[in-house]
Amino acid sequence: MNLYFRDNFFNAGTTEILNEQQEQVGHLDLKSSFGSAIEVYGQDARLLFSGSFPFFSGRWEISGANGEQLGVLKSRFAFFKKKFTYETEGRGSYEILSPAFSKEYEIFDESGGLAARFEKINRWFASGAFVLNNHSSQLDTYELVAVIMGMHAIQKRQQASSS
Repeated sequence: MNLYFRDNFFNAGTTEILNEQQEQVGHLDLKSSFGSAIEVYGQDARLLFSGSFPFFSGRWEISGANGEQLGVLKSRFAFFKKKFTYETEGRGSYEILSPAFSKEYEIFDESGGLAARFEKINRWFASGAFVLNNHSSQLDTYELVAVIMGMHAIQKRQQASSS
């Protein structure tokens, strides 16, 4: 099943999470235009996951509905590609890879198996929009939404610091 979701231009407010039939199956709460914290809600409007940068950190932390830390997303330096690592609590480490100028990303588990695939589908001056296809039994699809939004937030921070 593919999920579609997006950022808002000013990183604030709520946005829908849609399935392939364009039915709402959840929503994102983009907490503030001054920060990058998010909350991911399921179809029943119940909080499932949250993500944020700890104070003065470049790491994106994913937490469950009860506040327990589930994993940490970090950017990795790589020539000619985009590379991130998502380290989970007790479920292994995952690599997120994309060629340098591509909008397509793949997530691999520790054994090199494809865990998920996603693509940035927005236009030039639009906010970030994504389509996700999860293949993993270890990672919840809504957790991956929080991971992808964290990757997007890290990339926006990197672009802002290089400007």
